[in-house]
Order: sequence, then C-alpha cells, then structure tokens
Amino acid sequence: MKKKIILLFLIVFSLCSCEQEVKINESLALNEQTLEQLQLEQPYEESDYKPLNYENQKAVWFTMMDFQKALKGKTQEEFTDYILAVLTKIKDTGFNTVYVHVRPYNDAYYKSDIIPLSESCTGEFDPFEIILEKAYTLNLSVHAWINPLRCQTTEQIKKTDSKYKIRQWYDDSKKNGRYIVEVDGRWYLNPAYDEVREYISDGVCELAENYHIDGIHIDDYFYPTQEESFDKEAFALSGKTDLKGWRTENINLMVQGIYNAAKSSNNDVLFGISPQGNIEINRSSLYADVIAWCSEGGYCDYIVPQLYYGFKNENKPFNDTLLEWKSIVTSEDVRLVAGICMYKIGSEDKWAGSGKNEWIEDRNIPSRQISAAFDNKVSVAVYSFESLFEEKNSGECALIAKLLK
Repeated sequence: MKKKIILLFLIVFSLCSCEQEVKINESLALNEQTLEQLQLEQPYEESDYKPLNYENQKAVWFTMMDFQKALKGKTQEEFTDYILAVLTKIKDTGFNTVYVHVRPYNDAYYKSDIIPLSESCTGEFDPFEIILEKAYTLNLSVHAWINPLRCQTTEQIKKTDSKYKIRQWYDDSKKNGRYIVEVDGRWYLNPAYDEVREYISDGVCELAENYHIDGIHIDDYFYPTQEESFDKEAFALSGKTDLKGWRTENINLMVQGIYNAAKSSNNDVLFGISPQGNIEINRSSLYADVIAWCSEGGYCDYIVPQLYYGFKNENKPFNDTLLEWKSIVTSEDVRLVAGICMYKIGSEDKWAGSGKNEWIEDRNIPSRQISAAFDNKVSVAVYSFESLFEEKNSGECALIAKLLK
C-alpha cells in the first residue's frame, strides 16, 4: 500500500472551562507555517483506475431532482434501463462529462459509512455504481457532485441513525449550534472547526476510494448567511478581528482539504468548483476567494462560474463577465469552464434590469453563449439535464448539439 500525502490542517487548540470544552479553528497559524510543516502522512490505497477526463469539457449537470425522478418507484432493472437511456441521450447530444449530484443535503445517493443514505434510495441497490458502469460504456466522464456544508432539516436528522456523525453532533449539546448550525429551517456544517473540515474531507476520500470516479465537484453553497451569530463563539475564540477574512480562510481550508481528499487514492481525479457568476459577491458575501482558487495551485483543477446572464443583462452582460473570469484564471493548473443555464428560456430575468425580457424574446441564448465560449477557447457546462431536454427547448437543444459535435 502506497502512502499519499494529504493536507489535513490539524492544529488543535483547547479551551477548558467549568461549562464547556470547545475545539476551535486554528487557521490563524496558517501564515506562520509552510505547507510542508502542515502536511501529515496518512496511508491510502492507491487505485490503479485511470480517470477519464477531457481537455475540452462539455458537461451537463445531473441534479438531485433528476436523480430522484430516475429512482422513483423503480426496481434496479428499471433504474438501469432508465439511466442508460439518459446517459445515451447526453452522449448523443455531444456531451462528454456529467456532474452527478450524489450528496445534496449530507445524504448519500451511494453506499457510505460516513454519510447517511438519501431518503430517495431504497438501499436495495447502489444507483451511483450503476451510473458509473453505464457511463463508462459510453466514454462519459463522471464527476461526483457534492454540497459540503448543506445538511438535512431537523426532522430528517432526527430520523438519522446515531452511528452517523451528523446525528451525534445534533445530540451533543457542546456541538449543536457550533459544529452544525440551523439557518432558516435547515442545518449547515460550520467550517470553522478542524473536526468539521476533516469530516468533509473523509467523505470525499471515501468516494474517491470506493468508486471509479473521474472527479469531485462542488457548487456555490458556501456560508449560508452573513449573520455574525452563525459562528460568533468560534470567531471570538479565534483571536481574529476580521470576520470576513477569517471566514474566507475557513472556506479556503475546506476547499484545500477537498482538493487533497479527491486525490488521496488517485492523483488524476479532478476537483472542480462551480461558484456563482459574480466575482465580487462570491468574495464579499459567500467568503469564496475565487481569485485565489483561479490563480494558485492546490485549490481546484477547473472552475465553472455560473454565468447565468443574458447578453443584455444590465449588470453582468454575458460576454463581459466571461472575459472577466478568463482574466483571473491565471494558474496553469486551472481550466475555465463556462456554466450556462437553460431554465431561463422563455422567462423574465428579474434582476437583469433593462435586459429582463431578453430570454423571452430570444430562445437561442444558450447556444449563442456556447458559441461565444468556444470562440474564447473556454469549455462549457449546461444546467441542467432536465431543462436541456424539456420539449419546449427541443429546438435550442438541437442547436447546442450541432455546436458540441
């Protein structure tokens, strides 16, 4: 068994009092130590599988809703037939990569000892394994798409077996409200804590070790709120004074942890991030340092900004925004993929200002955007499978197929 070096950033600081013992984030020491000093050895079995990835990604998101539809009321044989038809349609349209939503709410659409099984799965068969098997017969690259911080509702957690950490943390008065925090009826992991980030990385390691995946993919769900109450105690104990900078450090540590975990058993597995399309909002509101991710190694292999804007969008016109992202992707290790949506076709674009009716007046915006991306030597990803193949979008889907082939 070969050993792989992964970053775990396990710097422990304990605070003891008569009331509680809290393990807090020690990212403040990050700038005082080299990466080599922060590396720990941990043995992982290195896979002999050769991940399938394409230099020019032509991807489609297969969402949680798509997954639920594929599973609902189906036997293993029926699911297999359905998923083969889905993947064949994706392949025939000209796509070569699928982002499969395998963990949307800290629930697994695959077999896991770390993450509880999704309510949509019966447990009688492994749907993700079937997707992988069928995808590879079609030479489709499969990236396991997870949401690292977003978790279940209270009702769902209470139904979860106590063998899972999410339930243990919910039941633990020292960790409920610290490791996991409720926001608007849903629970979120708090990335300020070493143990929480380790839990996220362990889940990714498990996926990379147990399945022949080609990549790990996360989207734009980072901190769920800007409210200081979310992590007030951890921030106070950190000794930091800049909340924005501290939260950004926490997200960077989480992202680096996922990057290394994805490559723990196979260095050729890719890690990609799909942040929202507005660079400044990412940095100011979500604490997502997309400029660092695009310009430095060790964060991601590809970045897929969600450029869900029309050409006439008053605030973020597509062409200008694409070029803005292209200008910040300066690392040779990071590839830019333009995220393009189908769901806006025929609808008013509420936040587009004077361009709010563009998607109503022009049903061919996505194909035009794909053409613009290709002209700029940028790959593309289309959101989502369901909206792409809706009957009302059949004409636009045909145009997209011509561009992809």
